[in-house]
Amino acid sequence: MQAFTVHEGLVAPLDRENVDTDLIIPKQFLKSIKRTGFGPNLFDELRYLDHGEPGMDNSRRPLNPDFVLNQPRYQGATILLARQNFGCGSSREHAPWALQQYGFRAVIAPSFADIFFNNCYKTGLLPIVLSELVVSRLFDEVKAHVGYQLRIDLERQVVITADGHEHGFDITAFRKHCLLNGLDEIGLTLQNADAIRAFEAERLARHGWLTSRPVSL
Repeated sequence: MQAFTVHEGLVAPLDRENVDTDLIIPKQFLKSIKRTGFGPNLFDELRYLDHGEPGMDNSRRPLNPDFVLNQPRYQGATILLARQNFGCGSSREHAPWALQQYGFRAVIAPSFADIFFNNCYKTGLLPIVLSELVVSRLFDEVKAHVGYQLRIDLERQVVITADGHEHGFDITAFRKHCLLNGLDEIGLTLQNADAIRAFEAERLARHGWLTSRPVSL
């Protein structure tokens, strides 16, 4: 998992409340058994004018010119600004995968659905909760200034605006440690790889029958 320390990036505003996970990545794209390839279908129903299905050539599909991510000024955005209750709906991990694989490193909103919020950390996507007043001001600033960027300092737990204003955010010490060091659940487990190998070797030494093959009848 990619570590998150300090990130500065272009902000894209998704100005709608209660964005659910089916809108983030529609259900028909969950058929894949892989964890990759979801970025091109992020917000598929909003992003394209036709109905999307797995395996389609997205480069040939008609784009919705009114959707924020299709507008030239927001190309290359890495920070998504959203409204309250972002990520509600089903518990699919594909939603943060799609956001992260599109290129987003962080999502800022007044509130998140709990399961989506927890799933974000598993893929290195940083969900930041700021007050509704602050988020509304950021929406105004983003829309008023082309190329508007924010700087996120995870170590200091602050979002820094272009004029130097800082907005603090909360994160648990454990989640902060994992993001700063790029550790997902597998990475955390592998930190104990030597102890795991030693345990397995000792267990097999005491119970050699575990390596025996069954007798064919």
